[in-house]
Amino acid sequence: MKAITRSVYGPPRVLGLADVPEPEPGAGEVRLRVHAAGVDQGVWHMLTGLPYVMRLGIGLRRPRSPWVGADVAGEVTAVGTGVTAFKPGDRVFGTCGAAYAEHACARVDRLAAIPANLTYEQAAAIPTSGMTALRALRDSGQVRRGQRVLITGAGGGVGTFAVQLAKTFGAHVTGVCSGAKEELVRSIGADDVVDYTREDFTDGSRPPYDLIIDVAGLRRLSHLRRALTPRGTYVIVGGEGGGRWLAGLDRQLRTALYGPFTRKRPRMFFAFPREADLLTLAELAGEGRITPVVSATYPLERAPEAIRELEKGHARGKLVITV
Repeated sequence: MKAITRSVYGPPRVLGLADVPEPEPGAGEVRLRVHAAGVDQGVWHMLTGLPYVMRLGIGLRRPRSPWVGADVAGEVTAVGTGVTAFKPGDRVFGTCGAAYAEHACARVDRLAAIPANLTYEQAAAIPTSGMTALRALRDSGQVRRGQRVLITGAGGGVGTFAVQLAKTFGAHVTGVCSGAKEELVRSIGADDVVDYTREDFTDGSRPPYDLIIDVAGLRRLSHLRRALTPRGTYVIVGGEGGGRWLAGLDRQLRTALYGPFTRKRPRMFFAFPREADLLTLAELAGEGRITPVVSATYPLERAPEAIRELEKGHARGKLVITV
């Protein structure tokens, strides 16, 4: 079968399309005929080995695993021992360790059935970005009905899910994005949109927010606090920007340090795959309460191009690899 592989850390050009044996599912796993795979910032981090602190877990000098891609959607073609949740022919989506391939194996507790109203491409866009947005709002932000919620990076992968999820929770949502994405952000439910190239939402001209979900990672923490109500909460999602050793992770650490010294409630946040969250997102998507925004698809052999496009930071919603 064909699969995207890498042997060293580096930019997308270090990726190659290789012929490799078809995988066999182990206990508690299924094998998928991959139809689509999502592109998210985590793929870029794993590919480049940045920030360097990540290499403590994925390999110091070179990656321990040659495989690329996490978010996957496909058809079950074989099941391992002990698997009863799925059978060959089922359409499923979730996360695995080698999504950029024609076939991949995944644990059953990392998968959910694809709702009938979603395509494979839409399903592949959900797992990492959707779970990140869900947990940032519900678990870390403890969003409540009627709150004023502001989401930075509202036109991106995580942001488009965060806007829609915040609306399902009954919040008044303001999305922050570039003017080019304003129409998109309004179309997915935002009550108000701030074009960050023309307006500063932290300058005091707007009423304060109860909750800020900071996806873009470009604002100073002091500026975010300034835009909050006296007991407001801000959640730092991910760790983009910054230097090569910690990148944006230093913002996460500073957020944790500020906590005891402010009435406002800073929250650091990292998302990890959980079956319950995937099932929640599948239910919401099946009911039409959230709709994945897929702006472009790329065939498997053009996966490096898709990652380069994501790296530019201008993608609208999600980019997806088709297989």
